Amino acid sequence: MHYIILCFVLALHLTSKLALMNTDNIQSQMKKGLLEFCILSIISRGEAYPSDISGELRESGMPVLEGTLYPLLTRLKNAGYLEYRWVESQSGPPRKYFTMSESGQAFYLSLQQTWVEISAAVNKITQQPQA
Repeated sequence: MHYIILCFVLALHLTSKLALMNTDNIQSQMKKGLLEFCILSIISRGEAYPSDISGELRESGMPVLEGTLYPLLTRLKNAGYLEYRWVESQSGPPRKYFTMSESGQAFYLSLQQTWVEISAAVNKITQQPQA
């Protein structure tokens, strides 16, 4: 269905093979699967500059490199989910500020619903007492 769901399911599948893979790799894959959703969540609150997005992700414990963020923003823009405008800067080159398009808002709401369902299921499974 959506890229995030696919990545999250893949990450869950990978956790079943923990003995064959290292924990850092699994954690990285899980974060990558949720990164797009988190970026859209930040932008859904209003116009956002990439360094502000990066800062919020970092402060939330989900740091992201520019080499990861910019291609993701470009892909979301090319898919029609984001729009941007250039703003002149007094301290350097113009800045690109991103906003959510109508189709981006619909996409985000769909991902948000999927997240609610997945997180509820994962919490239910992982909160079960040990036998």
